[in-house]
Order: sequence, then structure tokens, then C-alpha cells
Amino acid sequence: MTLRPTAFAALAAVGALATLCNPAAAQEKLDRVEVTGTAIKRLAGETALPVQVIGREEITKAGVTTAAELVARISAAANNLTDGGSIGYGGFRDQMGFNAANLRGLGVSSTLVLLNGRRMANFASPGDAAGVDLNSIPAAAIQRVEVLLDGASALYGSDAIGGVINFITRKDFRGAEASVLAGATREGGGGKRAATLSGGLGDLATQGFNLMAVLDLQTTKPLNASQRKFITALDIPGRLPDLLSSASFPGNVLLARSQFNILEAEGFKANGKDVISTRRINPSAGSGCNPPASLYLPDGIGGEEGCTFDYMRDIELYPKSRKSSFFGRGVVALGRDHQLFVELSSARARTLYSGTPNRVDADIDVSRLPYFKTSSLNSLDADDEDRVITVRTRLMEAGLRTSELISATQRTVVGLTGTSGTWDYEFAYNHSASNVSDRDHQGYLNEALIRSGFADGTISPFERSGSAGLALYEQAQIRGEVRAANGTTDSVDFKASRSLARLDGGDLALALGGESRREKQVYRQSDALAQDLILGETSQGPDAAFTRSRRVNAVFAEISAPLTKQLELQAAMRYEHYTVSGGAFSPKLGLRYQPSSMLLLRASAGRGFRAPSLSDLYRPVSTGTAATLVDPVCMGLDPENTVTDCSDTWTTYNYSYDKLKPEKSRQFSLGAVFEPHRGMTLNLDYWNIEKSNLISTLGVDVILSDVTKYSGLVIRDEDQAIDHIDLIKRNRGKQRISGLDVGVSVSPMRTALGSLGLRLNGTLTLRSQQQTGDGDPFVSNLGRFLNDGVVQRWRHTVSVDWEQGPFSATLSNSYLSGYRDQEVVGKANRNVEAYSLWNLSAGWEATKSLSLRVGVQNLLDKSPPFSQQAYFFLSGYDPSYTDTRGRYGYASLRYTFR
Repeated sequence: MTLRPTAFAALAAVGALATLCNPAAAQEKLDRVEVTGTAIKRLAGETALPVQVIGREEITKAGVTTAAELVARISAAANNLTDGGSIGYGGFRDQMGFNAANLRGLGVSSTLVLLNGRRMANFASPGDAAGVDLNSIPAAAIQRVEVLLDGASALYGSDAIGGVINFITRKDFRGAEASVLAGATREGGGGKRAATLSGGLGDLATQGFNLMAVLDLQTTKPLNASQRKFITALDIPGRLPDLLSSASFPGNVLLARSQFNILEAEGFKANGKDVISTRRINPSAGSGCNPPASLYLPDGIGGEEGCTFDYMRDIELYPKSRKSSFFGRGVVALGRDHQLFVELSSARARTLYSGTPNRVDADIDVSRLPYFKTSSLNSLDADDEDRVITVRTRLMEAGLRTSELISATQRTVVGLTGTSGTWDYEFAYNHSASNVSDRDHQGYLNEALIRSGFADGTISPFERSGSAGLALYEQAQIRGEVRAANGTTDSVDFKASRSLARLDGGDLALALGGESRREKQVYRQSDALAQDLILGETSQGPDAAFTRSRRVNAVFAEISAPLTKQLELQAAMRYEHYTVSGGAFSPKLGLRYQPSSMLLLRASAGRGFRAPSLSDLYRPVSTGTAATLVDPVCMGLDPENTVTDCSDTWTTYNYSYDKLKPEKSRQFSLGAVFEPHRGMTLNLDYWNIEKSNLISTLGVDVILSDVTKYSGLVIRDEDQAIDHIDLIKRNRGKQRISGLDVGVSVSPMRTALGSLGLRLNGTLTLRSQQQTGDGDPFVSNLGRFLNDGVVQRWRHTVSVDWEQGPFSATLSNSYLSGYRDQEVVGKANRNVEAYSLWNLSAGWEATKSLSLRVGVQNLLDKSPPFSQQAYFFLSGYDPSYTDTRGRYGYASLRYTFR
């Protein structure tokens, strides 16, 4: 017995987010096609693996225009890399501008992203995450997205532990189509403009060729914290004063112990009233500092006699960007059974990330600081080191530190496909490249000039500059490229499948294939950065540039054995060998049992692996900045020390390791699809994944939570203050995660008020835990922010569609459950509220050629919930999954030329 056509669609959708079927589509011939997760052509939904499908119609109804926006709607994705996590850092963090998918919360490096079933070059900038930048996906050309919610190393090799996201473009397109979209937010900022032009000619079936191309242009406007009321409502200065900055304007004086002792002995009054009691003081603290930017917050990181800089009142929350993409495809029939195809794609994203104004700890002779005019420090000998005062100040007049990130990708695929004898075959050459240019645009300065300006009095840490000081700031600006990275992937792949014999349930089918791939990564930095001349940038030293490459060879086989009409066995295996890292064998078994037309049962089990990236193996030592965290050793040195005294954004040294071994995984899944009656399908899938030999560095919060165990990683000076923390990449520990995927799909049902349809896709994570090292206890990040993020226990998207003649509407909701906030020393444990967004869109098919759609995202204007997380630079909320735009409305128009 076979499932009804709507059940096939539900199997491919595995719990919603599938394009709703209509009566006409139900009668269409179901062609055998290649589905993500198998190399054997079959009807969509026949596999033992859960595949979720997001169709073009649904993408249009949701109003999303980028691959990153689309991935954010997948309930199985958690802790993705987003623009929100990149903002505010300037050059502090690697891989700025990298948008990436993270299925199951297993890490970006364990999610494989494909375009038409083939790999793309990973984001070129070296860093801890290895994956495809979603900005490189030509979203306007996408016909559908297939999300394989199961490991697929047996077919695709490395990186597919968490699953596969396969973006599939339009094919055999004819005619022309133009569309435009404009969107704006209620409070201003964060608006969008987009335009797409598509065209195609030739009928492959009758004319023997088809050519098509899609060009897409998009721009987004920046969004500043000053434009959002919720930032004020979060009361970050009152609730998180220690997560702000001690680099204020006017500047904070940082006294050495000897200087403090001299001032204390003479009864120096730090604020004009009280005798000095701390080593961080500010001349303006007694008068309230310099609000609204610099505030007097006794519990703030500036200290009780200093000032705290509130950078969250005027920082960018959403970047300004300009994105363009092109995708072209041509197919030519070479006789009856063979086709030559060519795919060309190119994408470019230019994004301006603006952070805070630059900061410096300036060394100034006491004679140039009126604040100490009457102090005995002024009477010291000219060569006495205690005459030199360090002032931590914010360079407001230099402007915001703004980085211009340009990411460009190109991809060319040339191949042959067809039938030779009894074999269906495909052979292709794939060249893919990623180029990233990181440029200082504003606010990055020649450090020597700035320090000289403070030393000779041209600029002051306490007062606004005159014309000479402003001229110095402009002279010191460093603009242009500071880092550049190039990554290329060249591969040749083949696959062939055929029927071997006839079994009781159908054809015994075999697929064979292989791939040979060369990966290369090149990184370089400017001379100024190599020589550590740029204030606000972190240099990797003069020897940081590198060029590395490796070869990968693989073979695979897959078999499908329909033993009976109800029972099918599927098996696959792949061997893949990486130079340096070695080889891995990945087997997989799948079972599909259909006892009736209403019920399908499925199961799979397999092994997977992830080879270390070139960055994991060879990236030079890099300097970074950790989140604001408390040093427990500092707390123990003096019982009077407060959390504020012992908190800072600690310097980190990040180390790669050229002897890393691949990560390994074991996983299995059990599921069922139930169709109680035509047009309604329900599915439930249990999944379980365990990774070992994790390629990881210990988080700074983990290291500081046990400074006895990890004392060798915390490098201190003679006063026991932290100089830096070593983050060393190694194979260590295991990770376990399991859960349930739930789906409901109801095809449009006709009523007196029109046809109604429903789609729901949810993920309930039952376990998510990780060891910090071999033999260590497992620590859970399920429903708890740990280290760099959280895996919410429940996530879902649900939508209701309505259609009546030329009119349609969609109401949808995306929901993420609440969780335990990051635990911070000195703060009470708390919970972060659930995050629920409602979206509404409506469409009108004005004519056969013209269609209009309007929509509102975040219909109820939901603000990000408060969080005390200290990992992301943006404080007060978690920018990795929240939308700071608030209510966003858009309108689009599409015209088809026939």
C-alpha cells in the first residue's frame, strides 16, 4: 500500500513548514527526484530520514529576503551566528560579518550547508567557526530549502553531524519576473529595500536548452540604540552597571599602589569631599560625571570614586548593509539522454559595523593634570616613575569605531548528467571561493600619535579638544584594509545509480559515488596591524599571515532494498580521507515501515565525523577580548574587594593546534508519520546525537569558575592581576543532545469563508550537555545560558493560511521558551522570559501578472527580554536570537512578464 500524495508532501516536510498542497497539485505526476540525504532518485518522502521542506511560496508569505532570515525560522536551529552578535566589537572578534546556521545547537561547524546538493567554500576569515556564510546564498533564486534533520556523513562526509541545509534554486525557468520590496520600522531605523529581476528562456523538453538568471539587490538601514525605547526600559545602568565600561569621558585615573599610598597619606580628596579610598578615581565623579554618556554609578565598573561609560545608550544594534547576488544556470541537451549544465553564482555583502568610540590607557606626566596640581606627586623628581599617571579615557571626538566588512563569494559548477545504459549518472567540477576584506572605516587611530598627543597636552582625557586636538584626531585616523582572507574549494565529484533487481516491494537500487577536493585558505594583515600600530585593533604579530591547503578524497555507496510493499531497508557508507587529519569511515542504516496508508514508521542509525578546519589547525596566535567577568582570585586577595573591583574584559590569547583529530559522532532517530485522513499529517521524530573528541577551547567563564584547576591558563602579573587568559584548542570531552521534532500539516480545507491551512514545526530538546574535558562531569546548556549561548528547551513556528479567490493571508508565530540566565558572580540567579513573535501578511493577485503583498513582522511590537548575559558585547539582552527592530512593516510588488 502507498501513502496518499499529501502524505508524501508531509514526509518531505516532516512537521510543517511545507508548501501547502492544493487540489490541482495533488493530481500532478510525482516524478522521481533526488532528495537531500540520498543519492538514489525516488519519490519525495520515501526515505527513512526526516526532511523538512520550505517552499518558495512560504518564503514569499513570510516576507524574508535573506537566507539568514530563513534559517532563523527553523525550529531545529539554535544559537545561530547573526549580525547581532557581530555588532559592537570592531576588530575585537574574529569572523565579524559571518552569518551561519547551527542545527541542534551543536555548533556552526557541525551543520553542512549546500547549494543544489554541492558544497560551497567556507567563510574565509579564520576563527572558531567553520561554515558557509549565509550572505553568500542567492536567496532570490531559491525555489525551496530542504533541511535534513539527521546526520548525513555517510553521504556528504564531514560537517553533517547536526544535519544538512540544502538550498535548491529554480530550474528550467521561462519568462521574466520583477519584484520590489520596501520595509520600515515603527520607531525608525532598520528599514530595508530590495529589488529582484529574474529571467529565463528555452524549453529543455522541446527546444533542448534552458537559460535562466536571477539578480537581487538589497540595502538595510542602520539601527541605533537611541532609536529604541526598550533600551531605556531595560535600565542597563541600574541593573548591569558592571557590564558597561570603565573607559569614560572624562577619563578615570588608574593609580599604581605607590601613587595611591602617597595620595592617601596626604589626605587627598578624590571627589572634593572624601579622602581617597580606591585606586580608580575621576575628577568629575563628585559632580555626577558627564551624563548621559558617562555616569556616576557607585556599583558600576568605573568604581565608587570613578565614572562608568554607558555605551548601550548610543550604540548600533543593527548594521547598515548593501547586498547583491547573481545566480545563473544553463542546461543544454546533448542527445536524448545526456545534458550539460553550468551554474554561476556570485554574492557580495558590504556591511558597516559601528561600535563604541575608541579607548586608551594614556600615560601622562602629573604636571599636565590640573586635578593633581596641589598633590605631592607634583613635587617628585622629574625621572620618578610615580610622576606618570595612567588615565583610562574614551576618545569621543574620534568618532565611533566603524569597520567595513566586504564579503564576496563566487561559485562555478560545470557538469554532465544523464543516463548511460542502466545507470543514471552525474559528474561535475565545482570551483567556489570566499573573499573577505575587513577595513577600518572610522575611529581606528595611529596609537603613537594619540599617546604623543596626550603626553604633550594637545589632547586631554578630561576636556574637549581645541582645533589642534581635533586636527590631531583626524591626522591619526587609519582607514583601509587591515585584514584579508581568501578561501577556495575545487572539487570533482561523480555519482551513479541503477536498479539491480526486482524485490517484492520494488527495485533494489544501488548508488556509487566519489569526490576529490582541494581546500585552501590564505590570510594576511596590513603592515600597520602587523606592527601593532592601530589603537583599537588587536594585532596577531608580524608572522600572522599564512597560506594553507589540504586535499580530501572520498568514496561512498548507498543501497535501497524494498523487501516488501511495507518494509524498506536503506544503507549507506562513506570513507573520506583528509591530509594531516586522517580518514574516517561513516556508515548509516535506515528502516522505513508502512503498515497502512495512514501510518509510516522510520528509523536510522549511523556514525559521523567533523574534520578540523584549516583555522583549527593552523591559525596563528590571535589576541581577543573576553566578556566582562569576575576574577575570583582578585575577590580573595582583599576582603574589601567588590565584584566591580574584580571585573574586566580580560585579554585572551587564542591558540590553534596542528595535531587535532576529527570529531566523531554516533546518532540514531525513531519516528512516525500519521495521516488520519486526507489533507492532515502528523509526525513525531526522536533523535539522539553523541559527539566525542570535541574540537574546542575552554570558555573564559569555565576557566574562571575553577581557577585552581585551570590556573595554568590564567597568566598573572606580579600583583596577581590577570595579564591574559590562554584559550588553547584541543580534542576534549563529549557532547550529548537529544530531543523530539513535532510536526502538523493541514492542507487547505475549503470553507464558506475560504480555504484554510495549518503548518506547525516544533523541536523539544530533552538533553543538551557537554564535558569541558575527558572524564569531566557533563554540564548542561539546555534551558540555561552557558559559555556562549543557550539551547532553548522548546522552539516552534506555526502558521495559518487563508485563501479566497485572489486574496490570501498568513498569520504566523515563532516561539522560544524561557531559560535560566547566565550565572554571574555577585548577581542573583534569574530566568529570561520566553520570546514570542507574531507576524501577519496579506496578498492580492490583482491580475495573472501582478501580485501585491503587505505584511507586519513582530505584530505586537515585542521587545527582547532582559538578560544579564556577559558573552556578547551588547548588554541587557541576547542579540543572537532576538529582533531589535520592533514592529516592522513591508510591502512588495511582483510582476510577471508572459
